[in-house]
Amino acid sequence: MDVFSEYLDNIANPEHRVRTEEVLAWVSGTFPNLTPKIAWNQPMFTNHGTYIIGFSVAKHHLAVAPETAGINHFSNEIVEAGYDHTKQLVRIRWDGPVDFALLEKMIEFNIMDKADCSTFWRK
Repeated sequence: MDVFSEYLDNIANPEHRVRTEEVLAWVSGTFPNLTPKIAWNQPMFTNHGTYIIGFSVAKHHLAVAPETAGINHFSNEIVEAGYDHTKQLVRIRWDGPVDFALLEKMIEFNIMDKADCSTFWRK
């Protein structure tokens, strides 16, 4: 996870840093076939050159961005998990739990849905 060290070092709040590192390490460990990278100053994971999921740190939450298709597909489960979302991202509040099972489903969906995708973003 050396690719994320500088990003993590720049997170001022130590609790937010630890939570972000935990999530990124979990993704790396659970999906070792994904490529970790920093793009647009955010940590993300790709598969055969196509975007799978990205993360960003905000004052009140960790933002998870599985692209609009992933959010639309899991909208009900996102709400059931207690998260709010926009068309582009899911907000996991710093003071709440991370639903790793839901995160796993979103990543698996994107891997399967984008298996034949030859572009970085969905068209």
